[in-house]
Amino acid sequence: MLNLVLILFLIIFVVCYWRWDDIRNHFWQKKYLNNSLNVQQKNLLLKYMPIYRKMTDADREKLERHIVWFLNEKRFIGCDGLKLNDAMKLIVAADACVLVLNKPWPLYRNVKEILLYPSAYYAPQTSRDNAGLVSYHNTVRQGESWPGGTLVLSWHDVLEGNRLPSDGHNLVFHEFAHQLDQETGKTTGTPLLSSNEDYQKWAKVFSRAFNQLKTHLAYGMPHVIHSYGATNEAEFFAVITETFLEKPAELRQFDPEIYHLLVGFYQFDPIAWH
Repeated sequence: MLNLVLILFLIIFVVCYWRWDDIRNHFWQKKYLNNSLNVQQKNLLLKYMPIYRKMTDADREKLERHIVWFLNEKRFIGCDGLKLNDAMKLIVAADACVLVLNKPWPLYRNVKEILLYPSAYYAPQTSRDNAGLVSYHNTVRQGESWPGGTLVLSWHDVLEGNRLPSDGHNLVFHEFAHQLDQETGKTTGTPLLSSNEDYQKWAKVFSRAFNQLKTHLAYGMPHVIHSYGATNEAEFFAVITETFLEKPAELRQFDPEIYHLLVGFYQFDPIAWH
């Protein structure tokens, strides 16, 4: 009898292990099926989030479902004396969920917590010169994305990103793009893709666009993508994501190939909202 119970337990364990994603998603669907943003939350997004106002009704509904999931599944922590409220969490969650509008749950698998500071903050940094001498100093940061699943954001700059929706700068878009990049286990500017063919295409188009930005900067030629994107491939992916969402028409005209590559990855075309 005991052996039978153990065998049954083992079978259940194996089934749950292999079908864990399906079981978890079924639980989430039941848990959040009837949950939606209330009128006050929707009005707040209409007031403070321009991209939400421009969305189609169908996309807005998808975004709202993602926001509900995100607010319940991710942890927010106020830092440096900042007293968090539900409105702050709502705006950060809404911006973050735009990037994964057409992605399935779980969103941002690695993200566990979001730390919010009132404004830009000091962070320790270590640097090494050519002689091997290591120095320690503090730098001013607006945000950070850590591979372990922590994001750090300046609340002031979160608001600025929504107040100026067409300047190509949005801190939440930038840092959460880094999290998408880091889902591969590395920070290389290449997010998780579906096939080897997709990786080959990404490498070709992405590298060409990255080098083109560096060339335009070196020779003082016009460019749509912010110069910070030339820092490295990881920053280029984060910066071009900001450009894609906030200056879609300009980016498509400047570089239609990279624009269509991003449409394929994010699975939506922001020009439809603009």
